[in-house]
Amino acid sequence: MNPSSYISTKRVCSRRQFLRGTGVVLALPFLEAMMPAFAREAKVLPPRRMLAVCNNLGLVPEKFFPEQAGRDYALSPYLQELSEHRNEFTVFSGVSHPDVDGGHPADNCFLTAAPHPGSGGFRNTISLDQYAAERIGNLTRVPSLTLGVNVQQGQRSLSWTGTGALIPCEEKPSEVFKRLFLNGTPQQVAAQERKLALGQSIMDAVAGQAKSLQRDVGPRDRERLDQYFTGVRDLEKRLGDARAWERKPKPVVNAAIPKDPESPREYMDKVRLMYDMARLAFENDSTRLVTLMLDSVNSPAIEVEGQNTTDGYHNLSHHGKSPTKLAQLEMIDREHMKLLGTLFGELKTAHEGADRLLDRTMILYGSNLGNANTHVTTNLPVLFAGGGFKHGQHLLFDRERNYPLPNLFVSMLQRLGIEANKFASSTGTMKGLEIA
Repeated sequence: MNPSSYISTKRVCSRRQFLRGTGVVLALPFLEAMMPAFAREAKVLPPRRMLAVCNNLGLVPEKFFPEQAGRDYALSPYLQELSEHRNEFTVFSGVSHPDVDGGHPADNCFLTAAPHPGSGGFRNTISLDQYAAERIGNLTRVPSLTLGVNVQQGQRSLSWTGTGALIPCEEKPSEVFKRLFLNGTPQQVAAQERKLALGQSIMDAVAGQAKSLQRDVGPRDRERLDQYFTGVRDLEKRLGDARAWERKPKPVVNAAIPKDPESPREYMDKVRLMYDMARLAFENDSTRLVTLMLDSVNSPAIEVEGQNTTDGYHNLSHHGKSPTKLAQLEMIDREHMKLLGTLFGELKTAHEGADRLLDRTMILYGSNLGNANTHVTTNLPVLFAGGGFKHGQHLLFDRERNYPLPNLFVSMLQRLGIEANKFASSTGTMKGLEIA
């Protein structure tokens, strides 16, 4: 029989009735055997971490990309700001996300590689950090951190769930600090535990009802319900992990609560403070996954080295080869490189056991735009540091037919201890990138 000609005589169960009529249901516990083997193994592996940064106005290409490939390349003007860390990073040319177009909307796809973000009806896919958080996020107090600078809230983020929902960015360093390092009062802890318990009880009931419903539906609906049930079970596990962390004291750090910059003009100060928050989180293993959206499009004239630019960041990026605008852009871009250099240096001096923290931390810095002046989304400026890879090289790919950047994402997932052979539009792991 043709499946499309099948007519069910069973009563239709509305979703509203299903949720309202769950009652008290005892769901199956989350068994250790249900957890993938690689997730169990990740508990005994040395911690590895990831910071992914997207500057959505990119960098002036001719100042960023080196001319020669290989390990003996001459540093470009911008990379000269990172000269003391030359052997700690790899620079890529000729990489992009296949079919990710649309100019500025592509920033939301920097870690998802979902195609055609500017098209009508576009729906995003899961981001690299959230894919990893679903597998190793339970190992730390905070599964992942989603940070932002001058972000257009509700419109932009680097972090997206498996259902394509945006995860809002946290923009106040002081609030990030409190979340990571300040313990709540006993009353606050109890209140948070009650919220988590309520959420878990709802998940238990919904899961139980979904399981019983599977017996009364057709094969296609049974498959959908199985996927739904798997998702609910995963949420139950995460809620249980969160409840356990509530009773554990937060780490004590030798740092004061940062003062939040008041003006969006203080863009560079905000970037520096967010790097500090990521570093502190890594040093104390509070989280292993951090994203940072630098919303330069949404930034006004900004302060750089004590002086203000004469125009908004976005307007400067449309320089039309104006010497005045290009000079200010170069000043901004160099400051970005200097801040990265400071972060690299701090991670090199911090140690975890016998290893430098930089060797356990992958840092991805790049943009969704290859050239903000023309809105192209090919030939993306990408710099990748740390993580225990063999660096000190310029990997040059075809600038006409770009190499898929998601291949780097697969290499990053594997370095995190996650068994993954594909992510988004990847075709394998990153060619030329080897483990040290």
